[in-house]
Amino acid sequence: MFRQWLALVIIVLVYIPVAIDATVLHVAAPTLSMTLGASGNALLWIMDIYSLVMAGMVLPMGALGDRIGFKRLLLTGSMLFGLSSLAAAFAPTAGWLIAARASLAIGAAMIIPATLAGIRTLFTEARQRHIALGVWAAVGSGGAACGPLIGGMLLEHYYWGSIFLINVPIVIVVVALAAKAIPPQQGRADQPLTLRHALMLIAAILLLVYGAKTALKESLSSWMVVGAFLTGALLLLIFIRIQLQASRPMIDLRLFSHRVILSGVIMAMTAMIALVGFELLMAQELQFVHGFSPFEAGVFMLPVMVASGCSGPVAGLLVSRLGLRAVAAGGMALSGISFLGLSTLDFSTQQWQAWGLMALLGFSAASALLASTAAIMAAAPKEKAAAAGAIETLSYELGAGLGIAIFGLLLTRSFSSAIVLPKELSAPLDQLAASSPGEAMKVAESLPPRLADLVVEAAREAFLTSHSVALSSAGVMLLLLAAGIGVSLAQVDRQR
Repeated sequence: MFRQWLALVIIVLVYIPVAIDATVLHVAAPTLSMTLGASGNALLWIMDIYSLVMAGMVLPMGALGDRIGFKRLLLTGSMLFGLSSLAAAFAPTAGWLIAARASLAIGAAMIIPATLAGIRTLFTEARQRHIALGVWAAVGSGGAACGPLIGGMLLEHYYWGSIFLINVPIVIVVVALAAKAIPPQQGRADQPLTLRHALMLIAAILLLVYGAKTALKESLSSWMVVGAFLTGALLLLIFIRIQLQASRPMIDLRLFSHRVILSGVIMAMTAMIALVGFELLMAQELQFVHGFSPFEAGVFMLPVMVASGCSGPVAGLLVSRLGLRAVAAGGMALSGISFLGLSTLDFSTQQWQAWGLMALLGFSAASALLASTAAIMAAAPKEKAAAAGAIETLSYELGAGLGIAIFGLLLTRSFSSAIVLPKELSAPLDQLAASSPGEAMKVAESLPPRLADLVVEAAREAFLTSHSVALSSAGVMLLLLAAGIGVSLAQVDRQR
């Protein structure tokens, strides 16, 4: 009995940094922009490469765990995560940090299925297993929600690399304990691996995201944009064809033909896009525009973190009483209303209104996440429950990565269109300052005081405009989605 719970402590300990790293860099964007000279585009890649790579790798790593045993997968993933954390902490350039974050994602993709497999294997009694899974889920949601606050606390007192260095002692402890306390498992040598399929999916996703990002850069030729889109789309089509023809596919795409499952996937992705994208936008605005420190920005965003972390039991009760359709559509609609309200606020003078709307956003988006899980698992046949769970995991991670990309693109485009820079600024500096808030602040540092103040003020005004555009656009889309979800899930409530 003691060994089981010690194993759970080890599992939770290594899962904490995996969950935190998904969002910990949100408050570090201004710092990275200034210290590494990262452009706005590079900042987006630094943050969303983690979730995008993990989305493609988590499923084949689960198969690898079946083949070699979850203990070996946990140890291998933990060591890779620790080494990648060291590489990220001392990254001299933005490109180095992007590569280190991608390596972190591969280690995390090993750790997540290993921890779940460990719980399923070690806790044979149903009641204890449910308790262990509840602890695991709470650590995951709480870690991701508190990532910006933890990042802000570290940046307040230490250099930015400390965000990654804290992972290293955790990994050392986990590897030492796991080697002794977790029993070895017999793997299945006949378990097929689908790494090439995962790499194909990751390449397709990254090329499509790259195409979307470069489309906003007028300095890049249109053939590069079209080439990235076409190559990504071709790889995605090939991946889909392979999965449909495979006897043991990495993703059972036939489940998407079920309208309720498809609705659940859309809800999961949308809720993650809303939560992660909003945290990214807020972290930058609070620091660039309102002069908050990273820690103050993290504290300001506490309402959305607390509300999302505490929504689970209440949302579960609401699903039982009101039905899946009402909670799903209501969650999306309230998220949309929250965005529309936040798009009109000044966070310097209307803090209480902002906190109230952020709490509403955290609760409603997290409720939609729970509803998406319920929809997917309720509609999937029992014999395909594992495949449905894999699709749900993929949706969460993909939504987190796309949230950074989509909100980043909205912010970049609207910022560039809204900024009005002083005429005294030379053409090269004018173009650079208009590309992102971080670039504008870097340009201002090299200018005489009077001109620098004008550039900073222009950047702040443009950011406030782009804040309103991004949040109001997201709000309208969420309201439209809520209406579509309400229609799509009507059959679920009729079957209750």
